[in-house]
Amino acid sequence: MNLRRDVFQAIADPTRRAILMLVATQSMTAGAIASNFDTARPTVSKHLQILTECELLRPEQSGREIYYHVNAKKMKEIADFIEPFRRMWDDRFNKLESIMKNYKNK
Repeated sequence: MNLRRDVFQAIADPTRRAILMLVATQSMTAGAIASNFDTARPTVSKHLQILTECELLRPEQSGREIYYHVNAKKMKEIADFIEPFRRMWDDRFNKLESIMKNYKNK
């Protein structure tokens, strides 16, 4: 059975978000990534598999090691999707702040 992973379900998990933050600064092997977590290595491997299936991480073989890199293009797609929502909430909070300042001054 071939499951199609949803990128937003993938980044909903705090461990996977932490993995993305780690790998964003430098490419890392599965072992190096796993050493940053207090979970079993197979658990981290499953997270890496999901992130790879969603194309958020890109594995690259270097000798016997596999290094994981952030797929910047896919991350940009996510950011581009979220941007209108961010702007909408910024506008709403700015309006609320303005209302609160007017209320406080009265």
